[in-house]
Amino acid sequence: MTVRRQPVLGILGGGQLARMLALAGAPLGVKSLVVDSAADACAGQVAPLVVADWTDYEALDHFARQVDVVTFDFENVPAETAHWLAKRVAVFPAPRALAVAQDRLAEKTLFRECGLMTPEFKAVDTREELDQALAIVGAPAILKTRRLGYDGKGQFRIKTLADADAAWAALGAQATAHGLILEAFVPFDRELSVVAVRGRNGEFRTWPLTQNWHTDGVLSLSLAPAPDIAALQERATHLARTLAEQLEYVGVFALELFVKNGELLGNEMAPRVHNSGHWTIEGALTSQFENHVRAVLGLPLGDTSARGLSAMFNWIGELPDAAPVLEAVDAHWHDYGKQPREGRKVGHATVCAPNASQLVERLSGIAHALGRDQQAGPAVGKLLENR
Repeated sequence: MTVRRQPVLGILGGGQLARMLALAGAPLGVKSLVVDSAADACAGQVAPLVVADWTDYEALDHFARQVDVVTFDFENVPAETAHWLAKRVAVFPAPRALAVAQDRLAEKTLFRECGLMTPEFKAVDTREELDQALAIVGAPAILKTRRLGYDGKGQFRIKTLADADAAWAALGAQATAHGLILEAFVPFDRELSVVAVRGRNGEFRTWPLTQNWHTDGVLSLSLAPAPDIAALQERATHLARTLAEQLEYVGVFALELFVKNGELLGNEMAPRVHNSGHWTIEGALTSQFENHVRAVLGLPLGDTSARGLSAMFNWIGELPDAAPVLEAVDAHWHDYGKQPREGRKVGHATVCAPNASQLVERLSGIAHALGRDQQAGPAVGKLLENR
């Protein structure tokens, strides 16, 4: 009898995204091996964990010899580490995509090259350049670190020109190491994301556009498919495909978009599975996690159609009582196995329904039981508008 060897997926980063990738790979017969510098990384609860720093090349070499392909749990893995690994094992997405997404200036520049307009932006490396950039971009604006920022971190909102000194005091120290970027503030109508996947053979698919709401820079709630997207889905898909082909991208990525007066503006790209795509686990025919595993291993991609309507809550800081979710119809609870901490994503829940009326009923009941009516309000309002 021939013993079939299971493919092994190497994942750099051991957070909840790695955890869900490992869980999605298991039914496909795919094993996972995770690398993280933290011994308590939550992905280690469901897959073997190698505890190592990104510059521990002896440990990384041993890791590379055990896996068939390497992918990422988050985008702040050093590009140098990705390049080093790519000389020893297949790495997807390619290190170039990782490097571009790590630098907001390179990212915004690529967006424009691909035909995706962005808010006005200027590079800022000195206090004098901040004044010069403000003279062009104007206020309100947002000063951001070019690298290492996510979930609202590394940002300072400049409401008036008088805030320039405070902005520099907050972020100026990072200008020398990583550079800063000033972006015009966009009074957008709504925030959308398109989650897309591209296979090793160039096959490309997107899930329906998702509408997102943020609290303090952290995703709070997603609704999919987003209401009223017929005129935007084709354009968003075209832009995502153009970007993926330009980067020769393999795997799942998310393109975060602002909608202003019916036009799409590029905000950020995440070169990995994304929080706004968590609804796909129960709400789509194939989840973003399964399709990412399929893509990087060269397997055929799955159908990205929505099963119906879905709304996803993020649990930030600590988990609420699970009972209202577990008791509801077609509602799904996800505990990431993390210790509670202020501002930390510790889990999520997804509520699904075949139509808006039933989703409103289920969502409202859960939100009321949890005391989160205000958090659910925007999604419920949008659903009611479009019933």
